[in-house]
Amino acid sequence: MDVKKVLYISQEITPYLPETALSSFGRLLPQGIQEKNVEVRTFMPRYGCINERRNQLHEVIRLSGMNIIIDDTDHQLIIKVATLLPTRMQVYFIDNDDYFERHSSGELETTTSPADNDERSMFFVHGVIETVKKLRWEPSIVHCTGWLSALTPLYLKHIYGDDPSFRGTKVVYSLFGGGFDGTLDSRLVDKLKQEGLTDAELASLIAAGSQIDALAINKLAIDHADGIIASSPDVDQRLIDYAVASGKPFMPYPGEDDYVSAYHKFYTDL
Repeated sequence: MDVKKVLYISQEITPYLPETALSSFGRLLPQGIQEKNVEVRTFMPRYGCINERRNQLHEVIRLSGMNIIIDDTDHQLIIKVATLLPTRMQVYFIDNDDYFERHSSGELETTTSPADNDERSMFFVHGVIETVKKLRWEPSIVHCTGWLSALTPLYLKHIYGDDPSFRGTKVVYSLFGGGFDGTLDSRLVDKLKQEGLTDAELASLIAAGSQIDALAINKLAIDHADGIIASSPDVDQRLIDYAVASGKPFMPYPGEDDYVSAYHKFYTDL
């Protein structure tokens, strides 16, 4: 396909968060793809540990103010933006007082308040998609990175499947090592069904029963993505086997040499 616009939905991006494999990937891949004359937009959560003054975040009033309903409760969507220099790549931040703290000791809310992680993921993904719709920006590729973005393929294929903003869009999901400890709220399936999703669409979560762990949420992403990439060398072999068995385009870990070209080729081949 002709790749003109790529939307990155990233769980972590450096320098807004400490440098890790995930946060470095969240910055360097979009930057590299932008250097190939592709229009790029990047989204991440506005965690409480992010210093807004130092990183020059500012609210985008015209994009903020929408309410997103999760489990019959309204949550206000706040959008902030910053520019990464010298590349001038814009990073949009999804914010909300219920899921992201005003101040933090330095740990991410995914660790300090894990009981909210299911709804935090739902809010984050909905927030990104609704903001892109408001921007009237139609991406060729949506690339999701990190388990917090794992609901994106499901939402884009089945909740927003008929939306003109995503007509013809291909969804890529990156697998990483690690994930999260414990399980997500056992009511996640019920909350997703409130949005009109079916048992068939939620099969991976239903199979996990009350133990919706990192393996289950990543399998759900694989079920609905158009392409899957192993983006670190330590991906759980069970997920690699599951991705290969799906029959969908799959790229093994491409290494660190000229990996941007490998990702760009994967996009164009979808």
